[in-house]
Amino acid sequence: MGEDTYKYRDLYCRTSQNRQFRHAGEYPDGHASRHPVLSSTVRNDGKKGRAKVSRHAGVIAGLAIFALIAVLAAGCAVGPKPRPVAEAEPEHLVLVDPGWWPDFSDDMDRDSLLIAVDRSLVYYGRLPENTTFQFGNTVYSLQEMKDSLLLLRDIVATTENTSDLRRRLMGSFDLYQCTGTGGDGNVLFTGYYEPVLRGSRVRTDRYRHPVYRTPDDHTIIDLGGFHEKFADERIIARVENGDVLPYFTRSEIDIEGRLEGCGLEIAWTDDPVELFFMHIQGSGTIIFENGESIQVSYDTWNGRPYRSLGRHLAQKGVLALAEMSLRGIKNYLQSTSGDDVMSLLAHNESYIFFRVVEEGPRGALGVPVTAGRTIATDPAFFPRGAIALVSLKRPFFSDAGEISFWKPFSRLVLNQDAGGAIKGPGRVDLFWGTGDEAGLTAGYMKEYGQLYFLVKKR
Repeated sequence: MGEDTYKYRDLYCRTSQNRQFRHAGEYPDGHASRHPVLSSTVRNDGKKGRAKVSRHAGVIAGLAIFALIAVLAAGCAVGPKPRPVAEAEPEHLVLVDPGWWPDFSDDMDRDSLLIAVDRSLVYYGRLPENTTFQFGNTVYSLQEMKDSLLLLRDIVATTENTSDLRRRLMGSFDLYQCTGTGGDGNVLFTGYYEPVLRGSRVRTDRYRHPVYRTPDDHTIIDLGGFHEKFADERIIARVENGDVLPYFTRSEIDIEGRLEGCGLEIAWTDDPVELFFMHIQGSGTIIFENGESIQVSYDTWNGRPYRSLGRHLAQKGVLALAEMSLRGIKNYLQSTSGDDVMSLLAHNESYIFFRVVEEGPRGALGVPVTAGRTIATDPAFFPRGAIALVSLKRPFFSDAGEISFWKPFSRLVLNQDAGGAIKGPGRVDLFWGTGDEAGLTAGYMKEYGQLYFLVKKR
């Protein structure tokens, strides 16, 4: 994957995106982490609404939070902020001439595309009818977006080959190209996946690493309600003896055992390294010895900053840059003794709390993502749920798991996810699926390619 993977934002989150914390950089910690941003105040029960302190905190907690806000807001009685000067925004999607479309040959099966289309339709079905979507300087209605999906569905279901598919799409859709960060049409693609872990519903000598649900004392405080200076700023905290404190770090949770005995365990796993990377990805499947399985997905986090484990290992000199891949990091950690592994993992203070889901993993739109057909982009720049076309290269591997060659490919995808590191018009993250093979591909993805969006002609 590539870059300084995936720092989280600090304790104060200044963003309106729906998912966080994937940061590209030089050191691939396992790939893009799939964690939602605090885009709205979230209650402890997972529902949107006013932030509240856990019922166990009581009046003292409320007073403690009030005291904290009073300190933060001290001296804030100032005049109105100067009005920012508006600057012209460059176009990030440019309409392609109807006579020129890129050559493409969709390299995946038809059924997966139809499934992804239906999932975007489910998302659109939940939106208010007056919702609009921006393609460059052109605004499209929700109904036009639905009609685009329905038309694509019909064309895909009734087209026999790729050449006919391209011809029919050219006749029915307008094509917008993403200009990328530098305006040259090149976009950086990375990848993500869903790991699979072995687990148990009870702790045993083998299965002793817990997958935790959200603790009762985990509290999200919306600072914007106290002063406009803190608009869109939130902190994650706990209250102890009347004091508002940052939530426990990974070291405090996994090494000091601060959450032991609280009854928060969803399951237990036998591999702390794989569990760590499930935290990075934000979701996973846990398979029990009797063959049953559950899927878990991100619920919330501890509010602590993300620290790149890959960068840490490089700075310690234990891994060369040439070895700095998901596989290289895993191999090193799994060859290290237990206590040393836990200390290394604790370098990343951020910690994820999970919930059991019936169908997953789910993306930023609240619908399941589809292997090979879902991309994550920055929703500030690109229309959610929309049809897209990607063109880039991907690795192919030998039986030993080594890269044999890279091959160009193109396919239709749906824009159904987001991520904290997927910022701006020059970043795309492609979901590769579940398990080791998907993880291997995702772990090496750091390729430039092209991104287009399609919408039904008017």
